[in-house]
Amino acid sequence: MAELNQKTHKAVIKLCKKGDKLSAKQKYAKAQLYYTRALDLIPEPIWQWSATNWIVVAQMDAAFLNNDIEISRKLLNELTQADENIGNPFFHLRNGQTYFLEGNEDRAVDELIRAYALEGPDIFGEDRKYLEFLATRAEGIDLS
Repeated sequence: MAELNQKTHKAVIKLCKKGDKLSAKQKYAKAQLYYTRALDLIPEPIWQWSATNWIVVAQMDAAFLNNDIEISRKLLNELTQADENIGNPFFHLRNGQTYFLEGNEDRAVDELIRAYALEGPDIFGEDRKYLEFLATRAEGIDLS
């Protein structure tokens, strides 16, 4: 993957830090705007740049946490273009959660079991509904 020039990289980092601060304050829609601005600085084709993946991951997470499942799905589909996401527990978790919220339980199980296999039950955090759902569809899921 290619690296951005120093000027562009600094500008991207600055915008993403603002987005991260807004996300930490649960201002997800505003955070998404900063991540979009950062992505707008990435030259085409955007998927040749290493920064693209982490910007899009941040966008997707903000969309998911803002309950914007349609945007979350769109971004998750884009993230399949980056090889580093396959086998990434967080990617599989958000993908499974999004499938679950879309009503696609079979795809949700497939992704959630990957996240569980890679990280165990802790990846599910405080919102146990996804782990409890997974336990109804797969054997050996630790709910403790």
